Amino acid sequence: MIFFKNRNDKEQITNFVKIAALLIHAAKIDENYSIEEEKIIKKALLNLGVEQDNLNTLIEEAKNIEAQSNHILDFTKEFKNLDEKEKINIIKSLWRIIYSNKDADIYETNLMRRLAGLLYVDSKIMGDIKEQIKKEFL
Repeated sequence: MIFFKNRNDKEQITNFVKIAALLIHAAKIDENYSIEEEKIIKKALLNLGVEQDNLNTLIEEAKNIEAQSNHILDFTKEFKNLDEKEKINIIKSLWRIIYSNKDADIYETNLMRRLAGLLYVDSKIMGDIKEQIKKEFL
């Protein structure tokens, strides 16, 4: 279990868990959750500021939350509160998860289209990021 110094630490960890749950959801949506995808998730969380010591526990909590959730709205509220640079980095991580197996299926692209609308990310920006990440993997 993760221990907290104060309420803000607890809120921040809760935000990280929900963001991790969104990343895990993207990795599982094609029913092929791979080690490569988990590495991408861990790197994204470390870049957001999750401490290495808390990483595995946080991911396990996120897996439980993702498994019990019926809707991506459960994960996007915290995402909206991030600054633009952090949002872009998470979106890049989502696309990296999707293209880590060299292909994007209909469920993955549908997820990203829905997320663009929910997170108020311009479709051109989303498309540019997609193409940038796609080139990394193809």
